[in-house]
Amino acid sequence: MASDSVRIGNASGFYGDRLSAVHEMLDGGSLDYLTGDYLAELTMLILGKDRLKDPSRGYAKTFLRQMETSLGLAVDKNVQVVVNAGGLNPHGLAVALRELAERLGVDAQVAFVNGDDLAPRAAELGLGTPITANAYLGGFGIKAALDRGADVVVTGRVTDASLTVGAAASAFGWGYDDLDAIAGAVVAGHVIECGTQATGGNYSFFTEVPMDRPLGFPIAEVAADGSSIITKHDGTGGAVSVGTVTAQLLYEIQGPRYLNPDATALLDTIELAPAGRDRVAITGVRGEAPPKDLKVSLNHLAGTRNEVDVVITGLDVESKAALFQKQFEAALPTRPAELTWELSRLDRADADTQEQASALLRCVARDTDPNAVGRSFSATAVELALASFPGFTLTSPPGNGAPYGVFEPGYVDAGLVEHRVNQPDGVSVLIEPSPLRAEPIRDVSVPDSGPVGDWGPTRRTPIGEIVGARSGDKGGSANIGVWARGGADEFEWLDTTMTVAKLKELLPEIVDLTVHRYRLPHLQALNFVIEGVLGRGVAENVRFDPQAKGLGEWLRSRVVDVPERFVR
Repeated sequence: MASDSVRIGNASGFYGDRLSAVHEMLDGGSLDYLTGDYLAELTMLILGKDRLKDPSRGYAKTFLRQMETSLGLAVDKNVQVVVNAGGLNPHGLAVALRELAERLGVDAQVAFVNGDDLAPRAAELGLGTPITANAYLGGFGIKAALDRGADVVVTGRVTDASLTVGAAASAFGWGYDDLDAIAGAVVAGHVIECGTQATGGNYSFFTEVPMDRPLGFPIAEVAADGSSIITKHDGTGGAVSVGTVTAQLLYEIQGPRYLNPDATALLDTIELAPAGRDRVAITGVRGEAPPKDLKVSLNHLAGTRNEVDVVITGLDVESKAALFQKQFEAALPTRPAELTWELSRLDRADADTQEQASALLRCVARDTDPNAVGRSFSATAVELALASFPGFTLTSPPGNGAPYGVFEPGYVDAGLVEHRVNQPDGVSVLIEPSPLRAEPIRDVSVPDSGPVGDWGPTRRTPIGEIVGARSGDKGGSANIGVWARGGADEFEWLDTTMTVAKLKELLPEIVDLTVHRYRLPHLQALNFVIEGVLGRGVAENVRFDPQAKGLGEWLRSRVVDVPERFVR
């Protein structure tokens, strides 16, 4: 890696991450920039509800709390802070930060980036009538603010990687035509955006990660050519390895092309290599022109949801569940528009504890009429308490139900979005989109590889003994990235073994769904995108794992024939 690099740390992977992380990152070692990712699809809906209650809100309040103890430290150490905590109201957060700085006696220059909020124009842009509509902006508004000397830059909905792109582009004076460098920063930003997931959090082989101390948050040492080294502060918990970085690279992706507003990063060009203790080098990243359109996060209020959870204990679980379902549906004063039943057989035979002898029957109701799924819905279950199966009990008393929303992606030409940076001196600057943007090249799901070769004697064992996985949600779809960590032979075996048909065999819940398969051979990895497994997204979904975070670990637990020479 080139020697002229900047250290870009990240102190937040989501709204609710470790509150002390900002101070820890500033106090724990040297940084040039500190970023924080506070937004997700569900978070935008939460902030939208906040703004409906109070128009002055709509931003991540925890960031303001963090700055109470860390703003002066950041300014003293000359660390520029870049966060998307502005959410739906970056102007409001910027005002609150300026008031905080004045109260603390800190001379902090605050800028904010906005223009992503398209809700007032949603109908004219063909986006319907959502409660929130936010375009994913790029990093050049951030760059402009940092170039002007901002100590803190708060944004609305930019892509997660744009926080790193903006910082690196300012440090090295990149322009839109520096596609490879920008793509490298996109990849580095994707690695650090989820905080400690890059340093051993949520890692398949977690027993190999030092967990005796809180995990350190990640740092990307980005060079002028876009190459980077991923690391963390010395003395912090966790680990940075090729494995932990690979896992995060596979998180919530689709095909080899990773679209961002400033460049498309080609994930199949990434090269990883150890570069010392807790240091992994990322090199070779190539970039293409960014897409013509910006993705838009759309959240709609879809109705009201309520649920009843019934505990069934001991014998005849299936018969007890069928009896209650029949009685409950017959007794409902109004049948909701949607009624979903799910029986979770968590019970075991001849159990030593009552909890281990119990299953859970869940009924979820949805309707646009709140009265159809209100207290009368859940009270119907209570009325059956003495008139149904033996051992009847509920996990909670009747409730009124709650409104729920659904997420869907939209797309709009970048030229129709007023991406603006509002500088500390009050000057508002319009950021033009990349002149290189073009229709994206569509990734094609690759066919399954050829027939499995002769791998010698095999052993029936969980595939996770030799394969790592990372999974997550993308709207109503989910991805599972799997990688072999034992060398080229193991990847060849994985590539030929883990076909779409095999995946569906191992995960019967997805057998009727469309699955796309992509190869990332430099990472010794495959990525599967499963369409529709999460319905209409996390806010609407009542699946056992609504964000598909455990889908990869379920896959790793499945037993297959593994060549004995691969089993450690």
